[in-house]
Amino acid sequence: MKINKVRITFLALILSVSIANAQKSKDGWQDLFNGKDLTGWKQLNGKAKYEVKDGAIVGTSVMDTPNSFLTTEKNYGDFILECDVKVDNKLNSGIQIRSLSTPDYQNGRVHGYQVEIDPSDRAWSGGLYDEARRGWLYSLDINPEGKKAFKKDAWNKYRIEAIGNSIRTFVNGIPVADVVDDMTPSGFICLQVHAIGNKDKSLEGTQVAWKNVRIKTTNLKPSPKTTIRIVNLIPNTLVEAEKAQGWSLLYDGKSVDQWTSYAGPEFPSKRWSYNDGTITISKSDGSETGNDIITKTLYGPAFEFQFQFKLTEGANSGVKYFVDKKFNSNGKSGVGLEFQVLDDERHPDAKMGKNGNRTIASLYDIITSEKPANAIKKIGEWNLGRIVVNPDGTVQHFLNNHKVVEYVRGSQSFKDLVAQSKFKGFEGFGLSEKGYLLLQDHGDNVSFRSLKVKVLSK
Repeated sequence: MKINKVRITFLALILSVSIANAQKSKDGWQDLFNGKDLTGWKQLNGKAKYEVKDGAIVGTSVMDTPNSFLTTEKNYGDFILECDVKVDNKLNSGIQIRSLSTPDYQNGRVHGYQVEIDPSDRAWSGGLYDEARRGWLYSLDINPEGKKAFKKDAWNKYRIEAIGNSIRTFVNGIPVADVVDDMTPSGFICLQVHAIGNKDKSLEGTQVAWKNVRIKTTNLKPSPKTTIRIVNLIPNTLVEAEKAQGWSLLYDGKSVDQWTSYAGPEFPSKRWSYNDGTITISKSDGSETGNDIITKTLYGPAFEFQFQFKLTEGANSGVKYFVDKKFNSNGKSGVGLEFQVLDDERHPDAKMGKNGNRTIASLYDIITSEKPANAIKKIGEWNLGRIVVNPDGTVQHFLNNHKVVEYVRGSQSFKDLVAQSKFKGFEGFGLSEKGYLLLQDHGDNVSFRSLKVKVLSK
């Protein structure tokens, strides 16, 4: 009897374990870290130290070595990844997803999407960065509420949903980033220890730790829709979530039926082209003027206008809003508030005006844009611009998701700045309730695409 009881107990234990494993298999989650060693992982690039301590993967910074990556040996395409993260307040780190390392790309440098771990006062944890490629795809300048998600000196739960062209991030259950992109559909996952250089010895030995690292690759169910901003990097498209948020396209890559000449009832017949995925103005010989294009619809008093633009060397153009024809007697060139589009390095206009208020993304000749060093893309690459006119009159310019200008339309300070600008002779400049959106022909070769607008309610 005793033996039978032992056997029964043993069989019951086996059955219990089998049921638990079956449930785990049914749920679809797989552990990427066994809690004991680094089986299934390999290190690339830098020489930071990775080890297992108390059931966590711990990365320790080392001076004078590049970014270090502990990388899965397998590649993953569509998945949901979860893990807990804790980091020293002095250290920056990240979680790479759909990333690559090939001999033909910067001698094997790891590159691809990185979900930020940022305990600094900037507070961009959960933002999406494109390591060694395009830079910031989703900074938290465009999601201030997301900055509150990460907790210093504590374990933080990260959830990353990479399904099709959608990449969404959550920190401690709070939605942080939402990106639509198709550059890299599959790649490895890795845990980054950021380089610390060789000057500040206080950074040496700082640590970041990960635990409860698990992944799900089947029966993926994304989190419910959120209201945070979506950054769609696939040209001239809208996803259903964008439409649900109120966005509409002003250009689909082929038709300009929502645009017309500022100077007449038809789209310009010279120098503008539009059927190859971009609206492009070619360089002028200087003999033509009055070739701006405007929307057929007036926008205001509150709206957002988002656009991508690509400069050629030395080019000058602009995106104007609240364009009101009453300010222009010759009917050739629209007058309105302007998001400057300019090659700051080569065009002389960058050094004119006052204190750089004619540089890229500035409110032209009125307010200088305050840009971080890495905010501007190289000539020939696409920049993302955005103009936000809020119902309370606050206006913001964003360049590649960095907020670079903010002012209140109609405030005394705004009026004072206009009075010192080239627009001082236009009474009520920039104060019209509604106006056209305008793409400027300044005689240079500039391209635009992904033109999107959202009307904001009062």
